[in-house]
Amino acid sequence: MPALKEIADLVGGEVVGDDQVTITGINSLEEASQGEISFFGDPRYQENLKETKASALLVRAFTELYAGPQVVVPNPALAYARVARLFAPPPSRFTGISEKAFIHKSASIGQDVCIHPSVHVGEEAVIGDRTTLYPGVFVGDRARIGWGTLIHANVSILHDCIIGNEVIIHAGSVIGSDGFGFVRDGHINVKIPQIGYVQIDDQVEIGANNTVDRAALGKTWIKRGVKTDNLVHVAHNVVIGEDTLIVALTGISGSVNIGREVVIGGQVGIVDHISIGDRVMIGSQSGVAKSISSGQVVTGTPTMPHRLWLRTTRVIPRLPEMYDRLRRLEKKVEKLEKS
Repeated sequence: MPALKEIADLVGGEVVGDDQVTITGINSLEEASQGEISFFGDPRYQENLKETKASALLVRAFTELYAGPQVVVPNPALAYARVARLFAPPPSRFTGISEKAFIHKSASIGQDVCIHPSVHVGEEAVIGDRTTLYPGVFVGDRARIGWGTLIHANVSILHDCIIGNEVIIHAGSVIGSDGFGFVRDGHINVKIPQIGYVQIDDQVEIGANNTVDRAALGKTWIKRGVKTDNLVHVAHNVVIGEDTLIVALTGISGSVNIGREVVIGGQVGIVDHISIGDRVMIGSQSGVAKSISSGQVVTGTPTMPHRLWLRTTRVIPRLPEMYDRLRRLEKKVEKLEKS
């Protein structure tokens, strides 16, 4: 188990107090016990500092509310993420292919793979070195998965899709389902064949129960480092730039082009065929109906600059009162005009 000094070196922090305390785990202020380290970066939790049993803290600045040793770091949340990796249990896996998995004879399987029971790997599919496929995973014909990738239970990666290296796809997600494309012929909906594919680049993490539709033509493309929460829908021919974050219940319509380092809040809906620039931030429950240029922070339905939205929401509860006042003024004006 590491000493506190080793943890401080890992996160680039400075220890105030005993730097030889042995750390056995990490936990919240409320749940931490002797031997565990916790973190404090939000003043709303000051009261918890007085009662925590943690043996050490990660803090932005030294606090007198806690008597134990403290590691001072610029960003306690980031330091927490790095320290937590020391104590996170590795995913369970074994080396080899279960006899209860189906592997097509033309498939290419790398070294040190882990393929659990009830996995299906289709014709001419490629599975890279050290990749893990949990039970119920379906890999379609000619699909390609890179090295060091982790595919959780009951994920479907359909034909011709490309998954990069060190990707994580959580349970129940579907990669390469048909895009929603139909043309009206009178009262009948005629399906447009979706003959493209999905490409997911390296170090992407896809949450549970996501759906990423294949392109009508060409590809739906999720670029390096993108992270999606659970229950996100990505429609056909969408392009998502590097290191973008997408929170749960977001729906992205077809042919949207999203820049790099974008942050999209929960329950956001984005209309089709628009562009969202680099480093845009979109607040939760927003409806995006037109393109957004780089660097903007927007909220609301339809979206508007965040500060304007805050002013607007403050006015909304007063609208009935303002309406009544306007009606009274209109009646006074009518009387004046008559007189």
